[in-house]
Amino acid sequence: MNTATFENLESNVRSYCRSFPTVFTTAKNALMKDEDGKEYIDFFAGAGALNYGHNPDYIIDKLVDYLRSGGIIHSMDMYTVPKREFLDYFEEHILAPRGLRYKVQFPGPTGTNAVEAAVKLARKVKGRENVFAFMGAFHGMTMGSLALTTDLTSRQGAGQILPNVTHIPAPYMFPELDTIAYMDRLMTDDHSGVDKPAAIVVEPVQADGGIWPFDVEWLQRLRALCDKHDVLLIADDIQAGNGRSGDFFSFERAGIVPDIVTVSKSIGGCGMPLALVLLKPELDVWEPGQHTGTFRGNQLSLVAGKAGLETFVEKKIDVEVKRKAAIVEEFLRTEILPLDSRIGFRGIGLIWGVDFSAFEGDVTKKLVAACFKNGLIAERVGRNNNVLKLMPPLTIEDELLRKGLAILKKSIQEIL
Repeated sequence: MNTATFENLESNVRSYCRSFPTVFTTAKNALMKDEDGKEYIDFFAGAGALNYGHNPDYIIDKLVDYLRSGGIIHSMDMYTVPKREFLDYFEEHILAPRGLRYKVQFPGPTGTNAVEAAVKLARKVKGRENVFAFMGAFHGMTMGSLALTTDLTSRQGAGQILPNVTHIPAPYMFPELDTIAYMDRLMTDDHSGVDKPAAIVVEPVQADGGIWPFDVEWLQRLRALCDKHDVLLIADDIQAGNGRSGDFFSFERAGIVPDIVTVSKSIGGCGMPLALVLLKPELDVWEPGQHTGTFRGNQLSLVAGKAGLETFVEKKIDVEVKRKAAIVEEFLRTEILPLDSRIGFRGIGLIWGVDFSAFEGDVTKKLVAACFKNGLIAERVGRNNNVLKLMPPLTIEDELLRKGLAILKKSIQEIL
């Protein structure tokens, strides 16, 4: 396998290729193939950008047809047919059935740009600088989003102080600590030393922090806390949204309505770059051009994005995810936990974590390598990267899902 070109010419910042040192050539749904013809089952799904799998026929056909039609490819934020069709479908089939009333902002086509826009807007609306975020959070790698993110290595890359964010312990960190009461105290105690925030930013399912679906009651209390203190609630649904949790939005299970929602990754349909900021209409106080991006509302992404939404609705992806979630949970409970009493797991929908934090040594690094050798792609997350993340395409066939889980079991047995 010739990787010399990448090693000689590409920056040291590259990361995933170090865990999966092969040159990939083709892919279909949940299978990837490299230059040697070896196949791998994908439990990574482009970090959540490929909920509908690699190269889904329906979405690819829509893209090819549009390219051949001579349609507009780049238009900044001018009006186009793909944008109108995407917005109409999103409103009719995603927002309205859930009783959600949002305006849609197209920032630059990345998740971090959506987060930057959301936080800028919250500060503009409320006239306050501070923002609350949670330990274990990952919200992006640009400066504003990075201030919210807690991973030490990521923050050290900034090269400067990351201000105006107060990090709150995540609810799973200290079971004896009522984090909602703690935040309430910070905002009411005139000796807390903490400025009242413009917004609280939360991942309803914290992914890179170690796969932590936040409790429904806790999310409901968080919504009530924001209402009590006139603070905006921002839900970052970039990784756990688009059906990943079993609902289109990962906050749906709590019956809450955030003030602002950030969406990206799989909203682009099949890995096409697209990001949205959903905001309550009364919060739409932007001046024209006050947050822009040359590639905002990318036309091909809008075409693919609408096709992805159609796939979600017509194939009842949410129902399928909940059915497949039961397969994963049963396998982890009956086949993985008995391997060693120190192993734990948690998750929701088709995002699960197998926890090795009770082990000494870098177990997950060895496990990722063993999985890769055995034909399974999976990454590690959480504190000290002690959690193996299982995140296959939502459209994965049952047979491949079970085969991938069997490879996981085999690989754990090998390293133990």
